[in-house]
Amino acid sequence: MRREIFSKKHDSFRTVVRRFVDEHIAPEYDLWEKNGRPSRRFWRAAGELGILGIGVPPEHGGTPDTTFTHSVVVTEEIQRQFFAVGGLRVQTDICMSYFLHYADEQQKQWWLPKLTNGEYVAALGLSEPGSGSDLKSMSTRAERVGDHYVINGAKTFISNGASADLVILAVKTDPSAGRHGISLIVVDTTLEGFERGRSLDKLGLKAQDLAELSFTNVRVPVEDRLGEENRGFEYLMSNLAQERLSIAVNSQAAASAALDHTVELLAGTSPSQHTKFELAACVAEIASGQALADRALAELENGTLSPADAATTKLYCTELQGRVVDRCLQQLGTAGYTRECNIGRAYLDGRVSRIYGGSSEIMKVIISQTLAL
Repeated sequence: MRREIFSKKHDSFRTVVRRFVDEHIAPEYDLWEKNGRPSRRFWRAAGELGILGIGVPPEHGGTPDTTFTHSVVVTEEIQRQFFAVGGLRVQTDICMSYFLHYADEQQKQWWLPKLTNGEYVAALGLSEPGSGSDLKSMSTRAERVGDHYVINGAKTFISNGASADLVILAVKTDPSAGRHGISLIVVDTTLEGFERGRSLDKLGLKAQDLAELSFTNVRVPVEDRLGEENRGFEYLMSNLAQERLSIAVNSQAAASAALDHTVELLAGTSPSQHTKFELAACVAEIASGQALADRALAELENGTLSPADAATTKLYCTELQGRVVDRCLQQLGTAGYTRECNIGRAYLDGRVSRIYGGSSEIMKVIISQTLAL
C-alpha cells in the first residue's frame, strides 16, 4: 500500500542513508558485535551526514528541514539489513528531545553542537539495580551543596552507557516527595567519582552498548540541571510517546525486513501451501502495523499523538515483530536457527522490544485506562 508520510525529500534522504549504511555500518558491524558497541568512527560519520542533527535547529549544528520522519527513514534503512544500532535512536529520538525542550540557551550552545557532530554520545540514566524503571522507588540521590549537586547511586541497563560522554541522569533531589522529587541532571562522564561497570551480556543486540554506571560523590554544577528542580518526572513522561513510537517503528521495520528476506530465501524452492499461507498472514499483519505506525507518525508530527495511542502502536508493532519473525524462522527450519542467518539474529534481537520502553503489560495498563470500565 502507498505510504503518505514521506515526501520526495525523504526519498532523496533515504538514498543517502542507504549508502551510509553500506559504507559505514556493514563493513564494521561484525566488529561492533564483538566489541559490544559501535565505533567512534560511526558516530563521527553519522554526525557529518547530518543524521545526529535531525530535528535540531541549524544554529545549534542541526540538519535543516528535518523532523522525526527523517529518523524513521534512518531506522528503516538500518533494519533493512538486519543491523541493531539502537544506540543511535537513543541519542536522536530520545536524549535529544530532552536537550531541545529543557536545556536553556547556554546549555544548548555547550552540548548540542558536540552531540550533532558525533563528538559526544548521550545516554539516559533511569533504571536501577533495585527498582528497574520504577521511578518512585529510585535510590540515586543528588544533594545540593552550594552551587553543586553531589550525586551518589547506581544505574543499570543503560543504553550507550559504556560509550556515553553525557548522561541525562534521573535523580532524587527531594526524596520525601516521591516521583515529584525527581530532577534531571546532565553528568559529564569525565567527572571524578563516575565509573562504568560491566557491559551486560545480552541474548541479542550484541552490537548495542548496554552497561552499568555508578556515581560516588560526583560533583555536578547546578547549571548542568535540565529544566527546573523536582520536575524531572513530568519531563520524562512528556517524551514517552516519541520514545515508544521510535521502538514501534523499529519493530515494524524489522518485521517487514524479516518477511522480505524469508521470501527471498524461499524463492525457487517450491514452498508448500502451508508456508505460503503463513507468509500471507505475515503480509496482512505487516500491512496493518504499517498503517497504524504511519498514522501515529502523522499525529506525532502534528503534536496530537496521545500516550494511549503511542502505547497502542508500541504494543501492536512489537508483538507483531515477535509473531512475524517467529513464523519466518519456523518456515526456514533449522537453517534459520543460527546467528549466521539474519532471521535467527532478528529473533534474538527483537525479543527485548516487548520489554524496554515499557513492557507490553504496561502498554495494556495505559490503554485500558481509556476504557469506560
